[in-house]
Amino acid sequence: MSKKVEEWTVLSMLEWGTEFFENKNIPDPRHSIEWLLAETLDIKRLDLYLKFDRPLSPQELDTLRPMVKRRAQHEPLQYIIGYTDFMNARISVNEQVLIPRIETEQLVEIILENHQSEEELSVLDIGTGSGCIPVALKMEQPNWKVSGIDISEGALRLARENAEQNNADVSFSEGDILNPTSISIQDPLDLIVSNPPYVKPEEKDILERQVKDYEPAEALFFDDLEKMYKSIIEFAFQNLTKNGSLYLELHEKYSAQILALFDEQKWSAHV
Repeated sequence: MSKKVEEWTVLSMLEWGTEFFENKNIPDPRHSIEWLLAETLDIKRLDLYLKFDRPLSPQELDTLRPMVKRRAQHEPLQYIIGYTDFMNARISVNEQVLIPRIETEQLVEIILENHQSEEELSVLDIGTGSGCIPVALKMEQPNWKVSGIDISEGALRLARENAEQNNADVSFSEGDILNPTSISIQDPLDLIVSNPPYVKPEEKDILERQVKDYEPAEALFFDDLEKMYKSIIEFAFQNLTKNGSLYLELHEKYSAQILALFDEQKWSAHV
């Protein structure tokens, strides 16, 4: 940002920021500068295009400058601005939780579509992270009893914050699926959902820097995927009602391997 302060406008910042991020090999550079500038000005991204000639004040430039520097280091946008939108929820995120993906939104949409006529369900999210899944489910189905577990105290704190700020009555507790006795279940569950770590450590190098260098490794990587999924499936077998459902997010590369685990329990399953 070498121009004089009075020369910066919304348009010139968008153009400069796009080129700057391109030179830093930042994915989707235009998107990045749009998000940071919109956050600085407290407006919607689309409104930037109605304000091309709007000058940027020294205070706004002071706010924007450190965010641009962080993004230039490949830090995820969501960590920089502190939140992301997930379904109808505003979800706070930080380096202690995985950033919710569009694939996880699709998983929630499938659950809601498949169970839209069921007014009362008991639901557990295993490895809840930011709490985006149970919060979104509760917001769409207020009569469902929804809860989440995680092994990370930091993640649980953030999940509770997300439930509160979205007015979603969701309970969270500490629990480790690899140690099922640590999970307290009072009554049989109607539905279990989980988006566990499903990337093998040896695949780290193929991930983008903004993922592998910033998002929590314990939420991304696990060396024995069969052990992880088998633990979830066995827990579900023991704690679901007779007609209960289990929804899992998984790596398509290992889908056949995971489906075989359902066969061991004589469960029907599909991807």
